[in-house]
Amino acid sequence: MATKIHIESVTKEFRTLGNTHVAVDDLTLDIPEGSFTTFVGPSGCGKTTTLRMLAGLETPTSGSIQFGETDVTDLPPQERNVSMVFQSIALYPHMSVRENIGYGLKIHGVPTAERNERIDEAAEVLQIEEQLEKMPAELSGGQQQRVALGGAFVQDPDVLLLDEPMSDLDAKLKSDLRVEIQRLHQELDTTVVYVTHDQTEAMTMSDQVVLLREGELAQVDPPKQLFDYPNSDYVAQFIGMPSTNVIDCTVETGGGTTVLSGSDISVPLPADIETIQSEHVKLGIRPQYLDVGTTGDYSFSLDVEVIETLGTESVVHGRLDDGSKFDVVSANVDAVSAGDQLDVSFDFSDVFIFDQAGETILFGAEHTKEAESAPTGSSQ
Repeated sequence: MATKIHIESVTKEFRTLGNTHVAVDDLTLDIPEGSFTTFVGPSGCGKTTTLRMLAGLETPTSGSIQFGETDVTDLPPQERNVSMVFQSIALYPHMSVRENIGYGLKIHGVPTAERNERIDEAAEVLQIEEQLEKMPAELSGGQQQRVALGGAFVQDPDVLLLDEPMSDLDAKLKSDLRVEIQRLHQELDTTVVYVTHDQTEAMTMSDQVVLLREGELAQVDPPKQLFDYPNSDYVAQFIGMPSTNVIDCTVETGGGTTVLSGSDISVPLPADIETIQSEHVKLGIRPQYLDVGTTGDYSFSLDVEVIETLGTESVVHGRLDDGSKFDVVSANVDAVSAGDQLDVSFDFSDVFIFDQAGETILFGAEHTKEAESAPTGSSQ
């Protein structure tokens, strides 16, 4: 039965050769009952350590973890009704697929008849019914990972923990298993916590995404909210491929106007925006929000270095006049080649503005939406 998870002020420290390393730093988080929540972030950010604390394989240095109303902080793994699938496909090579899937049930004393019934159900859901009597060595990588998933699902856990289960698979298998795991989650009454460094997995599979940075919570939100409204330049640059373009800008005021100037990009702010109390800010523009040509509110040019064709669209990697890297995603660059100068443009609704510390102080889309919905007054 699915359960909610509450992590309260959890810190995990490791001591190595007399030095203390903080892997997770004062993390507080709610994971809704029955949700699919993904922890994502660069290597060393604390996501796997957090998962291991949920599993009971690590004990927090401080703080607490609750499953439902039960404090499980100090409970051993076998008392948590948790199943875990690791990055490495840990199957017993001397056991058949059926025996591998049912091993956890066997050691918990589930009768043979019930065990086989649950194994058959799991195999049907995972589409590996015909593989049950085979040995792991006879299976493809994707089939082996399905067996590992089956061994976790068949135990009917309250919480299913998945630690980068697809990192060793090829792109096609990853794509297939992403759909498979989402379908399984819809059929099972369990709370799924998934760890990955692959933001595509995080954005396509999750109800909510938890982005960590050096052991701390950077932002937790549904995928679209995370993409559209990042709360910092770190989030904006980590979420989304290619990364968000971020330009250092000087805030220039005079004559009743405020202009952000950086490299060869100049962005006059709408008159109804409050004065920015800083001499320097950062301007963020996602490559997907740029238009080829000069039809947008603000236009500039970049020198094209490399073009990556992705089928229906292409990624243009270029540089601005000051040498800053700048990327554009567009379907309208068939006639563009490396060495060309490309005109691009954007609207104010496309931008993020960050302070010097990297915190978001303005979303162009949010301001535009407010401006459009503001009353225009009545005529006499």
